[in-house]
Amino acid sequence: MSVAEITTAMVKELREATGAGVLDCRKALEQANGDMEKAAQILREKGAAAAAKKAGREAREGRIEGYVHPGNRIGVLVEVNCESDFVARTPQFQELAHELALHIAFANPRYVLPEEVPAETLEAVKAEFRRAALAEGKPEAVVDRIVEGRLKKFYEDTCLMEQLYVRDDSIRIRDLIQQAIARLGENIIVRRFVRYELGEEATQS
Repeated sequence: MSVAEITTAMVKELREATGAGVLDCRKALEQANGDMEKAAQILREKGAAAAAKKAGREAREGRIEGYVHPGNRIGVLVEVNCESDFVARTPQFQELAHELALHIAFANPRYVLPEEVPAETLEAVKAEFRRAALAEGKPEAVVDRIVEGRLKKFYEDTCLMEQLYVRDDSIRIRDLIQQAIARLGENIIVRRFVRYELGEEATQS
């Protein structure tokens, strides 16, 4: 089996796509025998493993990032935490916080994680999905599976961590954060956010 030559251009392309370090990109490309997609998957898995190892570590430093969309009709504040003030002041962390604020402005999530969806909201959503499936004539035996599938889509629409990243829909926000954890070496979490849209309360009242 021939071994693909790993060029500087390939390493650069993978680094731009994933944000991983040069050495990590080269190793991933070598492991994937030059296959860019496989190499990106290797880096994502490495990032997930690194994130899992750091998940229990306390993250109380960080920054509150603000974003106001041109036209001043949408504004976002998001609190992104890390473990040290040193990392909080790095350009990479600040860029991550900005990207998260921008994403929230565009994607309009309601929660950070699926676990934050209130129990009464979740039960109401499940009941509605069940009613809809039965109204569509779906057999009772498969309704629960249909509800679970639609619930997964509900989480992807409403929970920040499950949403596809607006700049790159090949990854989710949780992947973006895992990449940052692998790159910066600290646990990183989104603690909370608020999104304002001009006239929103007046419309809802």
